[in-house]
Formats: sequence, C-alpha cells, structure tokens
Amino acid sequence: MTPGARLSAAIGLLDEILAGAPAERALSRWARASRFAGSKDRAAIRDLVFEGLRRRRSLGWLGGGDTGRAIVLAGQATEAADLDMLFTGQGYDPAPVTPEERDLLGRSISEAPTSVQLDLPDFLLPEFQSSLGGDFADVLREMQSRAPVDLRVNTLKSNRNAAMVVLARDGVAAEPVATLETALRVVENPRLVNASRAYTQGMVELQDVSSQIAAAFAGARPGMTVLDYCAGGGGKTLALASDMKGQGRLMAWDINPRRMKDLPDRARRAGAEIEILDSSSRAALGPVCDIVFVDAPCSGTGAWRRQPEGKWALVPERLEAFGPLQQTVLAEASVFVRPGGRLVYATCSLLKRENEDQVARFLSERPDWRLEEERRLTPLDGGDGFYMARLVAPEA
Repeated sequence: MTPGARLSAAIGLLDEILAGAPAERALSRWARASRFAGSKDRAAIRDLVFEGLRRRRSLGWLGGGDTGRAIVLAGQATEAADLDMLFTGQGYDPAPVTPEERDLLGRSISEAPTSVQLDLPDFLLPEFQSSLGGDFADVLREMQSRAPVDLRVNTLKSNRNAAMVVLARDGVAAEPVATLETALRVVENPRLVNASRAYTQGMVELQDVSSQIAAAFAGARPGMTVLDYCAGGGGKTLALASDMKGQGRLMAWDINPRRMKDLPDRARRAGAEIEILDSSSRAALGPVCDIVFVDAPCSGTGAWRRQPEGKWALVPERLEAFGPLQQTVLAEASVFVRPGGRLVYATCSLLKRENEDQVARFLSERPDWRLEEERRLTPLDGGDGFYMARLVAPEA
C-alpha cells in the first residue's frame, strides 16, 4: 500500500470507530477484507488509528472536526509531513487539502480550550485537577503518546538476563526496567514478542510495569494462601504465582468466568498452579486467605494510552456507577481475609474518587481494619496509571 492509501484506510476506520464500532473489531474486520495489505501496512494503519484516538480532540480541533479525515490530516501536519504528496486525490490517496483546512491547520493548539489541548472530555477536567493537583496537565500530555511495551520475567522458569538473551535471539531487544527486577521494556521489534521462544515457552509475559508493581505490592510469598478476586485474564494472577514460587495455594475468581477462559493455558505455559474457583467454591471458602487481591472494576483512566477509545466512552453516569460497585467488591472480598491478613485494593484509575476515597469509605465502615500502605503511579513514572492500597484485617 502507498502511504496515501494507508491514510485513507485509517480515515475510514476512524470514521467507523467514531460512529460506535469497537476499535479492535473494526481493525480485524478491515484486515480480513483487505488481504492485499501486508503486515507492515496493517501495523502502520493500526498505529494511525490509535494515535488518532489518543489525540482525538486536539487533532480534530486542528483539522476542523470530529472526523477521521480531520484527525488524520492534523496528525500528519503535526508530524511535518508533506501533505501535498500524501493528500493527492489520485489512486487511493485522500482528497487534496482544501484552503479552509490549511487555514485551520495554521492555528496553534494553545488557542484551544484546556480540555481540548489535553485530549480530555470536558466533564473530567476538574476530576483530574482535584485528583492529581499540579501534575494533572503533565500526566495528560504523557497519555497523548503511545504506551511502552513491557514484559514480566516469569521467575518460575527464567531470570531477567536469560530472558533477554532468548528474546534477542528471536530479534526482540529488551532492556531492564530499574523500578522492578522482573520487568523488561521492549526497545526493538515489539511485534515479534508473541512469536518468540521466550514468550511461547513461558519465560516472559506481556504486562505493563505498573501492573507488575501492583501485583508485587500485594506481598505474596511462598506458602501463603492467596485469592485473586477479580482475576480477569489472569495477568496479575500469574505474577502472584511467580512471587509464590510454586508454593502455597493460589486461587482465581471473576464474576464473569469467561474472562478467565485463557487462564488455564496461560498457567500451564508459565508452569503455575492456579485453582480457578466457581461461585459455589468461592462461597464455601471462608476467611482463610493471607492475601485477597482486588483489581477492582474502574474507569480505566490510567490505561488510556493502551485503550484510548475508553476515554471517549466514559460518561458521567458510567463514572458514577463505579463507586457503588467498588464498595460492593471490597466488602465481598474482605470476607475471605483471615484475621491479620491483607486485603489489597488496586485500580488502573487516576481518579481520587475511585482510589483514596474508596479506601477511606471502607475504613470508615470498618474501623477495626487499618491502612498499612498505599501508593499511586502515573504515566510519569513510566507505566500505566495505577493505585494500590494494602489493608490489614483485625486479629481474632
């Protein structure tokens, strides 16, 4: 495909996504219908689409509207591309740039409202200001760019140096992340990770470094009884298994069992023993856990670099609904913590209402519990935005 044809494809896909189609579904459907597109074409178009979603408001403002063309056109202009060579109207290239579009592109983004400059829905601006204080603008600017690709070294099967060597043999260059001894950051050929022997043999897992830090924060150790209460796909469950070194009892549960459908295969590849609970086995468990880890349902504001369409799907009513749900999940999960054990609450949210406020409410209703430690991470720390708190149950 020519560079212009790639732009046309991205414009069409963005229009489809802006009309309500899920991004991944739209991209998959396009790929199936476009067998002529090679792997490099698909990767380039995907990058254009996700870049456009991350910067939807700022690029749309510069380009003249909330459309695929405006977003892609402004994106190319901000990269100092030769627009006349790309927007020719010939073959599969997009139509030429109009005089009106050129005038709009000549504006400075500093003229736009703050929420437009920072690619944020208007109603969320005060939420970010109150939650992050003086750092809010820097955090939001960081989230306008692509997230790094991080790996977690599975210590059940390997160590960091060995994993780096095996990855390099398959063309993937990775370097250590200073904040966590099991974390690697891919610096070359991230798209080769899934096919690498380090991945297929369970030496590494794809996992953002902040997510890894959240799992490590739980403090799982060999011999413990641990429950991952909102396991989802099981990324943090596998990290907990690695920390437990194959010793103890590790359980996973999710209110939607389908989210865990790949976990048994992932556990086998990782060499991890994980007991997947159904509702009846969870109900019969009782207060036996040293650690109950709760990665609670949330707005996902900390992961917008990876899932930018979630930013635009978040509306006030949906944000309000998370609070009661988080309170319910915390209350339910606390039942399984043994006396003196830990309840670890985590979200990939940057908003105080989903983090500190939820912990404060839980403690106000259970004054015999205490907060041992809490921590907040933002993309300025190198990974996704995350919050985590470790709560201690009263002794018997």
